[in-house]
Amino acid sequence: MGIIIKPIVTEKMTQLGDKLNRYGFRVQKDANKIEIKQAVEAMYDVTVEEVNTLVVAPKKKSRFTKSGAIQGKTSAYKKAIITVKEGDKIDFYSNI
Repeated sequence: MGIIIKPIVTEKMTQLGDKLNRYGFRVQKDANKIEIKQAVEAMYDVTVEEVNTLVVAPKKKSRFTKSGAIQGKTSAYKKAIITVKEGDKIDFYSNI
């Protein structure tokens, strides 16, 4: 599996892509900014200007069943926000 796991396609990330040429990706936890930049440039044929990374903390979840309350948490993951050069675009819907 590559460094990029999947793109993040939400309303907020779509607006950032339209206004500021920023796109979000879910990436491997051990990937650094240089590796992420090289992977995005190779995969989408764009020029990356900036890479910001963050680790999304797990969220606690609980549900109530017949046998009682079940508690757990979602998994933590690393997110990368990529800023591409002015004029470049990434189209996630082109190969659908």
